[in-house]
Amino acid sequence: MGHECCGHAPADAQAGVAWINPCLCGSPLTQQAFARIEADLTRREAVGGSAAVLGMFAGFALAPQFARAQTPGRPTVLTNLSYFDGTRLAMQTGREIVVEGGKITAIVGQGQGPQDATRIDCGGRSVTPGLIDCHWHSTLVSVSQLAALTQDIALIHLIAGQEAGATLMRGFTTVRDTGGPAFGLKLAADRGILAGPRIFPSGAMISQTSGHGDFRMLHALPRMDSDPADYTERTGVAAIADGEAEVLRRTREQLMKGASQIKIMAGGGVSSLYDPLDTAQFLEEEMRMAVRAAADWGTYVCSHVYTSEAIQRALRAGVRSIEHGQLADDATIRMMKAEGAWWSIQPFLADEDSNPKSDPIQIAKQEQVSRGTVRAFEKGRAEGIKMAFGTDILMNPGGSQSQGRQLAKLTRFMAPLEALRMATGQAGELLSLSGERSPYPGKLGVIEVGAHADMLVWEGDPTKSLDFLGDAAANLKLVMKGGRVYKEAL
Repeated sequence: MGHECCGHAPADAQAGVAWINPCLCGSPLTQQAFARIEADLTRREAVGGSAAVLGMFAGFALAPQFARAQTPGRPTVLTNLSYFDGTRLAMQTGREIVVEGGKITAIVGQGQGPQDATRIDCGGRSVTPGLIDCHWHSTLVSVSQLAALTQDIALIHLIAGQEAGATLMRGFTTVRDTGGPAFGLKLAADRGILAGPRIFPSGAMISQTSGHGDFRMLHALPRMDSDPADYTERTGVAAIADGEAEVLRRTREQLMKGASQIKIMAGGGVSSLYDPLDTAQFLEEEMRMAVRAAADWGTYVCSHVYTSEAIQRALRAGVRSIEHGQLADDATIRMMKAEGAWWSIQPFLADEDSNPKSDPIQIAKQEQVSRGTVRAFEKGRAEGIKMAFGTDILMNPGGSQSQGRQLAKLTRFMAPLEALRMATGQAGELLSLSGERSPYPGKLGVIEVGAHADMLVWEGDPTKSLDFLGDAAANLKLVMKGGRVYKEAL
């Protein structure tokens, strides 16, 4: 039996035939619900503009909920605070930080900020720049290796969207994505479709056949020219390239997609089964093609690599950032210093926060890297290498919760403020290598005039310890990214 919406009965009902209207649009309960939604829309628009309406969909754990959106034309002032500027190894007091248009526009004496501003009283707490993780995999962090290699890519992206919001709520306002299909996630966060950090995307990890980014099973070999791309290649996780021409093409493809830097695999890894850790990967002339193509676009190449021979080969090819490198010998560390390369290093300590491994081959490689980690930190610091913090939490569901705790672990090797600088000011310097390919022109990782207004308010004293970073839910009282407050619990 047909019907029309909103209480208009069909002809047979009008003729006296019993009729039940299946549409509930006119019921009192439905009208009350519509009234609540309309009132909520009006309230949200008044509080935070149209972007705040997206908070209605927070139940899906994707849409951002802004605790406070900056009023256009009206500055925001953070007051009553002690702050670390990301560079100087000291806390500064007696100042107010003025934010306008998403940037820090002034740092003035206490009480000297504009009076017509929205004032945020930090209650004497510690303010730091937003944290930066220089080795992050936005789409691969919270899924198992099996899921990453077999599941519908739409599911992977939805999980990544949920994780992006959690990353921001841990205080990481920027990440450098070192491999994976993160371009869409970046756009969604930038446009306010979901809450998440700023993302410097590398795109697909470029790997040789049998390299660290080649996750094919042995039954997929041999690969012929007419064969279709592997799942990880089709979804943008990795790009397999052999020879100078192929490396050049794959590099240019990632740049076309919007890569802010290029990631190549120059040596063996832990997560992959078929490339021993001691192997050097890509010929020097192959890597040089990636470096030249990136330089043509004003950016640089970072390289996954552990061992001395492979690191030296990458440096000779022009790689600017060594990712991991825990097995470097003294001569290689001195070469990194001489070349002015960055060391993007992680606290791989084979502890409770390590990426889970069940295969004996992977476990053995993980333990080998762990043995080199302490020495790498000590030797790198002694040599004066430019070092930036990263975690490389990878294919580890639930493991991302250790992100802040892993930064706190660096106090084993250095003073707390020095460790914090590795994830703020120094990390921002590394990101600046992207030059014109940077998605976010301006300074990151610092609290200074002209820098992006990415700031955090903490319950904790970073001159004494960084342990408070491990429990952001309790200790992180305010999250500001680009002048917009995503969390406020002051």
